[in-house]
Amino acid sequence: MPDTGLRRVMAFDFGLRRIGVAVGQELLGTGEPLALIPARDGIPDWARIQGLLDEWRPDRVLVGLPLNMDGSENDMCARARKFGKRLHGRFHCPVTMVDERLTSFEAKGEVIAGGGSRDFGRHGVDDRAAVLILETWFRDPGAGVAP
Repeated sequence: MPDTGLRRVMAFDFGLRRIGVAVGQELLGTGEPLALIPARDGIPDWARIQGLLDEWRPDRVLVGLPLNMDGSENDMCARARKFGKRLHGRFHCPVTMVDERLTSFEAKGEVIAGGGSRDFGRHGVDDRAAVLILETWFRDPGAGVAP
């Protein structure tokens, strides 16, 4: 079957307190914020994630990899990779890690520019960062990082 670009993709911006989720369609090349999932020391509500996966049925899942500016990895990279492996193991979905340097910074700027508060905990920075991860991958599917 030819690749029609109709794949649905879901992206996660992993965090220790919140995990942002976005969804989009490859043909359009854009994403939309979907959810902010509370996490406790990086452990999410897996039932909520399963509900999103069941509802949206993505063909691919992306997880942001928060590399340092020099491209080196840090502790959060190890945690994000672990989250990606758990997504794959629990839900048997293809997972791609995506370089997400500066997405949270850019998302905060967008929220403030849009008149949002600097109280980022409740104003969609993490789900907006997930949109940026998604759109980065749409522009360059080769931007995926080895698992």
